[in-house]
Amino acid sequence: MSRITSVLAAASLTLGAAALPANAADKVLLVSTSHDTMGDTAKPTGLFLSELVHPYFVLTEAGYQVDVVSIAGGDIPVDPSSFREADAGVDRFLADDQLSALLKNTNALASVDSADYQAVVYAGGHGTMWDFRQSEAVQQVSTEVYQAGGVVAAVCHGPAALVDVQLADGRYLIDGVKVTGFSNKEEEMVQLTDVVPYLLEDAMQQRGGQFSAAAPWNEHVVVDQRVVTGQNPQSAHALGEAVVQQLKALQPKS
Repeated sequence: MSRITSVLAAASLTLGAAALPANAADKVLLVSTSHDTMGDTAKPTGLFLSELVHPYFVLTEAGYQVDVVSIAGGDIPVDPSSFREADAGVDRFLADDQLSALLKNTNALASVDSADYQAVVYAGGHGTMWDFRQSEAVQQVSTEVYQAGGVVAAVCHGPAALVDVQLADGRYLIDGVKVTGFSNKEEEMVQLTDVVPYLLEDAMQQRGGQFSAAAPWNEHVVVDQRVVTGQNPQSAHALGEAVVQQLKALQPKS
């Protein structure tokens, strides 16, 4: 597996950034889908578990408090395809009762105060294609975190959360920003092009996102202007690392 990580000039980190609130120190919000059905197929979907687990471990091991929430609250549906391939991180997460309990009885995204967080990270899974883009809470939290000087991140189908986010001046968050996400080719390879309500790559480009993709199933993370995006499940760990790097760069120099 090739490692393809694009990190742009450090000057872009603080573009348009305000000072982060003191109560946001060292806290990250990790958001999951609540949608559990693949369109009209009746097949189960939801969160792709590794795309929550790997950022969670990277961030907590770097010293950040991570709060897991979902769009609707309650138990998070996990896509069965999460378990098709062995993943030591997922096994470790599920073997720990305290960690696996984070997927149960979650708070709804709309109930959180965005001022408490330095960053918001949107985990992927096909379920996101039905409940991230149209969520008013997603739009509000993303805008507030970003305009407070924080980091907005998403992996795989998670960037569906970013497509319709608009800033105070009316422009789209990703307009003119280098981004990635689950590619059209990858959607074709999993034979869901005609099932998902839209193609993520196309939607991001329509909002002005400067979309790039690696070969299918290769790690690819893009960082630009405090927006961090990862292409696929293989990018989840590196996405977490990139978020940590961005947060450290935003800390006041001593």
